[in-house]
Amino acid sequence: MSNPDELLRIENIRKTFPGVVALDSVDFDLRRGEVHVLLGENGAGKSTLIKMLSGAYRPDSGTLYAEGREVRIQSAQDAERLGIATIYQEFNLVPDLTVAENIFLGRQPRRFGLIDRRKMEADAEELLRRVGVQVSPRARVRDLGIARLQMVEIAKALSLDARVLIMDEPTAVLTSEEVEKLFAIVRQLRADGVGIIFITHHLEEIAALGDRVTVLRDGRSVEQVPASTPEDELVRLMVGRSIDQQYPREHPEQGEPLLTVRGLTQNGVFQDVAFEVRAGEIVGLAGLVGAGRTEVARAVFGADPYDRGSVEVLGRELPRHDVNAAMAAGLGLVPEDRKGQGLVLDASVQENLGLVTLRSASRGGLVDLKGQRTAAARIAEQLGVRMAGLGQHVRTLSGGNQQKVVIGKWLLADTKVLILDEPTRGIDVGAKVEIYQLMNELTASGHAVLMISSDLPEVLGMSDRVLVMAQGRLAGELTGDAATQDAVMALAVTTPPSNDPAVKEVEAPRGH
Repeated sequence: MSNPDELLRIENIRKTFPGVVALDSVDFDLRRGEVHVLLGENGAGKSTLIKMLSGAYRPDSGTLYAEGREVRIQSAQDAERLGIATIYQEFNLVPDLTVAENIFLGRQPRRFGLIDRRKMEADAEELLRRVGVQVSPRARVRDLGIARLQMVEIAKALSLDARVLIMDEPTAVLTSEEVEKLFAIVRQLRADGVGIIFITHHLEEIAALGDRVTVLRDGRSVEQVPASTPEDELVRLMVGRSIDQQYPREHPEQGEPLLTVRGLTQNGVFQDVAFEVRAGEIVGLAGLVGAGRTEVARAVFGADPYDRGSVEVLGRELPRHDVNAAMAAGLGLVPEDRKGQGLVLDASVQENLGLVTLRSASRGGLVDLKGQRTAAARIAEQLGVRMAGLGQHVRTLSGGNQQKVVIGKWLLADTKVLILDEPTRGIDVGAKVEIYQLMNELTASGHAVLMISSDLPEVLGMSDRVLVMAQGRLAGELTGDAATQDAVMALAVTTPPSNDPAVKEVEAPRGH
């Protein structure tokens, strides 16, 4: 082998699925003690590649070398024997088992034929200490937050004596403080000689953590560049074109209030929330994790009950906790958990696009399938959904295309006010811009958008106004030049509104 530090080498790998070429002549290599970023749009082939390395898929052709030897990975056990561990976006943990039981699942230490629980918990405690997380090995996994679950997954990988660690979007649901802790662990693993394949859509993370970048586009490896490569060049390599504006917000003329929320209160969760969203407007809802943003959105949509207050669409008050009434009035919700709450994963693209309009498309108990198919085809083409056909299962689409389907079902229903909760989480920069343009089209046609996002540049770049929540209350509203990251964070960490005259306290909309 020419390079003794080379842990993995992939040559000319190809993988196809019915109607789709997922990978075509892909080359990739990983060295000991480096972070190699795998970059590409949703659907570029990143997930397929790491699933082959983890044993979930088998390549149709091509060669894989591990530390200079040609190998075949045909199962998760094969990957484990080669020292390859994978941390997916959806954690592979058993909620009802303890942390220690999850770390050593299927490999529990034994004594006299019985599980040696004391040794298992002691070994787990040492691994947890190594990754810098303070959690009891006896704690139930279901009681842990996202950041700690991430660290448990890393501890599990270390228990396998992993020489190759694959991390798929590990920062997608972490706060900035949690991201820094994760980065410190990754840097330590790199110093220990572990080779890390790191997948991220946050371009700023690449220079901060990476050594090299391999860019995939349309199933091919198009370039390998240093991690110091400028972001605009990385974007060009990913999408095959330059993106002139990352946040292409247009500002159409605003009309009447479409959504009015007054004094909305859910005891112990949020209190006295009041705001309005006008036709042609994008209103951003910002705040720290736990501030109550998602809870407010779900209450407005009728998914969760609330104790006091009112929600009005076009001046008509909606009944509480009634999703059907909200949809009939013209409200739509794209939830932050698109897979768990926004899609039927084992249904087709056509079936998912028709979910909201199923009742209106039925006559005498029979669904107008031809009409539904025609409408679904029109929306899929309008949104540029990349698919083999309308019959393809949504589960097999990339994250960006799944998100387009979630949004598309509301477009079919001609939704007046669309609530977008983390609309671009886990989506590449090219697909993000497509979704931003879709938001522009919605507001230009007189609709309104309420957008919740933990991505501050996104909130500031795409919103006409920014409402900031803190500890279950609206702390203030920012507009124009006053809407900066520092101003948002200043409001997000304290409940009282700012005294800055550029920042006004949110007042309840006046009655008619």
